[in-house]
Amino acid sequence: MTAMEQDNTNSTSHVPSTGKWTEITLLPEWEEEYYNVYTAKKHGKWVMLKTLKPEYADLGEYRSMMEREFDVRYNLAHPNIVMINDFDDVPGLGRAIICDDVYGDSLRKLIDTGALTERHLEKLQHELVDAIDYIQSNHIIHHPIRPETIYFTENVGNLKLIDVGFDQQKNIEPADAATDIYNYGKVLQEALDAIPGGQHTALRRIAARCCDPTPRHRYRDVQDLHMALSHRSTRQLYIFIIGFLLLMTILLVWLKLVNPQHI
Repeated sequence: MTAMEQDNTNSTSHVPSTGKWTEITLLPEWEEEYYNVYTAKKHGKWVMLKTLKPEYADLGEYRSMMEREFDVRYNLAHPNIVMINDFDDVPGLGRAIICDDVYGDSLRKLIDTGALTERHLEKLQHELVDAIDYIQSNHIIHHPIRPETIYFTENVGNLKLIDVGFDQQKNIEPADAATDIYNYGKVLQEALDAIPGGQHTALRRIAARCCDPTPRHRYRDVQDLHMALSHRSTRQLYIFIIGFLLLMTILLVWLKLVNPQHI
């Protein structure tokens, strides 16, 4: 546990160890709208626990919400998403979603402390967009993506998205996709503003388009955003394909002219 976590603990944040569960400690900075989040050891292995806040714990609709979240997220598997691996009763806490442990700093903390680097920015351009693409591909309904839900692991610095989703639908709505792109643009803008002396003109243009007040003026989908971040565009891709086909046509015509009996 970090020094910050120790400073944030109080008389009600530490749950006595019992059986397989030890070192259960509240993480106030990880708090979600309906959940308290703890770090703990299960059979000696570090994990994270999500439990309903006391005011929601005995209400059927929120218990059902928690069960749906577990059902939806249990089968998700992506390197940039915090994975759920169990649903268990924890003494002193009650029913809890058990997640992989993430030891590191949130994007919010990195921005606020001036610790954001170009390496973090690079991961926001690729790993975060990959995670959003995966969530959309699985039609997951989720809370807005924001700096507080994006973490970078200690030492390795891998990006991990938390608070991923709580329900699933048959198809993703265009409005939901447009909202994800808008929220990504807000995150990118704030990150760019936090990079000391950075210009990043092309990235700022991308962020501005993501945040356009008119949804139809934003990128059409995450694939379009991917290409823009890779310094490509749909129009450029079409031009390349047309150029390639034209070149192949010219080559076939030439082969027919110089060696007609073998064509």
